[in-house]
Amino acid sequence: MGCCCDEDDDDILKHLMNSHFPSSSVESPRPSAPSFSSSNVISPINSHFPALACRDTLRIIFLKLPIPDLARASCVSRFWNAVASERDIVTRAFLAPWNLKDIVGTPLSGSFWRDNGLGKFALSHRIGRGDSVASLAVKYSVQVTDIKRLNNMMSDHGIYSRERLLIPISNPDILMNRTCYIELDVYAKREVAVLYPDDVPDRRTSYLSNRMSSEGKKRIISSLGRSMQVDDETAKYYWYISNGNPRAALSEFTEDLQWERRVGLS
Repeated sequence: MGCCCDEDDDDILKHLMNSHFPSSSVESPRPSAPSFSSSNVISPINSHFPALACRDTLRIIFLKLPIPDLARASCVSRFWNAVASERDIVTRAFLAPWNLKDIVGTPLSGSFWRDNGLGKFALSHRIGRGDSVASLAVKYSVQVTDIKRLNNMMSDHGIYSRERLLIPISNPDILMNRTCYIELDVYAKREVAVLYPDDVPDRRTSYLSNRMSSEGKKRIISSLGRSMQVDDETAKYYWYISNGNPRAALSEFTEDLQWERRVGLS
């Protein structure tokens, strides 16, 4: 008896579509939609269908899924999570909607891959003489407030102490056939998929760190814990689920507190 991994892709897909839906021998000129019940729906957890436990088959399926569906699949079981988290699978799903050519770097947190919206990307602009936030907003057709928010700038004067600004992307066509770089920007305080002119990163500057030192991470988590008035382990949890963004971590924590108050847990 051959393993499910030995089957052709077409055979596997036929199994997935038809194995639990027996066909009728009498053809109807106007077929009705099949009725789904607990007896004919494939359950990834309870089904004995061998393809659902075959890594090669799951890869064939997962390589066709967008980011949201891939995230759902990773919650089914540890085995599915391991397959769905493979670098080539998450990379393909991350790049596909925007027709990007490649993404370089490894994120600090696996949650980086869970969101590939346009807000995940930014252009790197090296600040030159005469640049201002307003002039860059006009040049790149974006809002001044969006530039300041992305770069954690309280005022326009913050531009003079920096070597570059991250520019939000307003036109998705900019991403087509481009290479982006996963960077932890020290001013944005989060990981961003950054695009450079001619797709060549400028490594002479000091605004990014692809790897935050363990000591630096401890300081941020400790500071976050003091702001939340919680222990470091709780602060670390909110740090990770927010992809290393302290502001988002505080927001998540505040929302959880509000929910606990509504349901009477605190």
